[in-house]
Amino acid sequence: MAAEENTGSGFDPIEESRRQWLAHGWDHAADGMTTVISVMRIHQLFLARVDAALKPFELTFSRYEVLTLLSFTRAGTLPMSKISARLQVHATSTTNSVDRLEKAGLVARRSHPDDRRTTLVDLTDAGRDLAAQATTALNAEVFSSPDFAGIDLDSLLPHLETLRSGLEAGS
Repeated sequence: MAAEENTGSGFDPIEESRRQWLAHGWDHAADGMTTVISVMRIHQLFLARVDAALKPFELTFSRYEVLTLLSFTRAGTLPMSKISARLQVHATSTTNSVDRLEKAGLVARRSHPDDRRTTLVDLTDAGRDLAAQATTALNAEVFSSPDFAGIDLDSLLPHLETLRSGLEAGS
């Protein structure tokens, strides 16, 4: 019955994978596989919703994150290396996002006044406005109603944090 509610077709591919794991004698890994695959599928579904909300603003989620991070700072500026660290992404990804945002006039690069090896990224007024508009859309279309009907988020969030922390510690 739960499979019908999940897909509308009566077939739940994740539950079928679990059944196959058990049938092949991988009982010790069936719960873990089901959890990992479920989280990965949830990620895909959330990312699709986020992408749809950001599309009218011609933003990807990674570019949105850079704009929003900068908008949270007092001066609207951060070194490239801090952006990468705070967003937990590779420096190449940050460079790519900043390149695109700079071409769109949403951020500007400049040399750090005290350390010429450091590049600062400054949020422009247009970038600040776009970040605010995109955040309003994300809050309305995704974050305010993430389809957690019947789920107690106060009990779920600590479990997700523990899982994330454990995975990050093992990286």
